Amino acid sequence: MPKFPIVDTHLHVWDPALLSYPWLQPIPLLNKPYLLADYDRACAPVAVEKMVFIQAEADFAQYREETAWVTALAEQDHRLQGIVSWAPLENGDAVRGELEQLAQNSLVKGIRRIIQFEPDIAFCLRPGFVKGVQALPDYGLSFDICVMHLQLANTIELVRQCPDVRFILDHIGKPDIKHHFLQPWKKQLSTLASFPNVWCKMSGLATEADHDNWTRDDLRPFIDHVINAFGFERVMFGGDFPVVLQASPWVRWVETLEWALSGCSEDELLKVFCTNANAFYRLT
Repeated sequence: MPKFPIVDTHLHVWDPALLSYPWLQPIPLLNKPYLLADYDRACAPVAVEKMVFIQAEADFAQYREETAWVTALAEQDHRLQGIVSWAPLENGDAVRGELEQLAQNSLVKGIRRIIQFEPDIAFCLRPGFVKGVQALPDYGLSFDICVMHLQLANTIELVRQCPDVRFILDHIGKPDIKHHFLQPWKKQLSTLASFPNVWCKMSGLATEADHDNWTRDDLRPFIDHVINAFGFERVMFGGDFPVVLQASPWVRWVETLEWALSGCSEDELLKVFCTNANAFYRLT
């Protein structure tokens, strides 16, 4: 286990009795409340100093309510220091009023408008969506990229069109770890890493592997390439609670990542598990 308190940059909490999460309905393990107390039980014995809540794909019409609910949770637990909210970026310049309202909440650090579920593989290149993403720096907001590996080629072009936006790639771009397919993900990740405004979140790897049979050696080549591509300056840990529970206890994922990084220095470990998160998400 890390010998210092860590920052978890990818936390979900939800209560289906309060808000609607249609995507949870076919997943019995996840289709129930997961609250901060559940997270604390899952994390023991790791010391989590700070957390960043990532929008949990509530019904789009309820995204303001989701952000308000998590803001209230942060008043009870001051470790919750950042929120990445949903916003309808596909509306282009028309989204600016909503971004301005979100930015008035000091906890809101960025936006995640999930791309992976869109049937149009070129969704992220629609002119309206690109304009919405390009508006984010005007409000001090970053963008969490959530795509499947098949969408990475278009994601690269989105990034190319948004040089002023601070991006972070969630779940290392969701490669096909289950089938051990490194290419073309490996080459495309290196291309993304060549843009200095793109960071990478080391999260979600177990979920992309064989849920019942994965080993840490299955994940190692993917972890190694992320570090080779982005270096220790632009990589950070994410726990992905409770989604990770489909494939692994939260603590097992922490142990696996620490094992994979066992040859690095204490300073490099601190960057991945702590300081990079503070810098990217502007945590206090």
